[in-house]
Amino acid sequence: MKIICVGRNYKDHAAEMKNDVPVTPILFMKPKSAMLMPEKPLYYPEFTDDLQYECELIIRINKNGKFIQEKFAKKYYGEVSVGIDFTARDVQREHQKKGLPWELAKAFDGSAAVGRFIPITPDMDVQNLPFNLRLNDEVVQDDNSKSMIFSVDHIIAYASNYFTLNIGDIIFTGTPAGVGQVNGGDKLEGYLAGEKLLEVYVK
Repeated sequence: MKIICVGRNYKDHAAEMKNDVPVTPILFMKPKSAMLMPEKPLYYPEFTDDLQYECELIIRINKNGKFIQEKFAKKYYGEVSVGIDFTARDVQREHQKKGLPWELAKAFDGSAAVGRFIPITPDMDVQNLPFNLRLNDEVVQDDNSKSMIFSVDHIIAYASNYFTLNIGDIIFTGTPAGVGQVNGGDKLEGYLAGEKLLEVYVK
């Protein structure tokens, strides 16, 4: 199982980070050990002073595939949820300045919080799903998957040109604007179409 993530997939988030809007998906990976197990807290990493949340729509691959055409991408996933891509922002910025990879800032243990998956029903449009994140009961991110620069199907087709997609793989599809810092004692809750699918406590 692997976790594939998309960076800068919402224009407003690219703007808040002072980054250019990409012309092709920006992909990075998290290992299996990055997954935060359900009902387990996230322990604040000792190597950062600026841990930030990034709430995202996520999908789970249900069929092995390589070189998938975008028009067939829907056959490769059947469940959706919300997740949090935790980021050591100070570490990321330092690595970006030096032209170094992001793994230490993005792929550490517990950095991928995954919500409860729900089935995609025939009347559900994955590209028109509202989702939000609440930090200590206050909404801090609130957007809709229709705001994505690159659609879920496009991401699957693009990623499958480089990586074989396997059953159980999870794709984080990018975060909207509103990312921010978390501290010990915080509670984060992720909602998809009004249904709470994720809860994380930071210690």
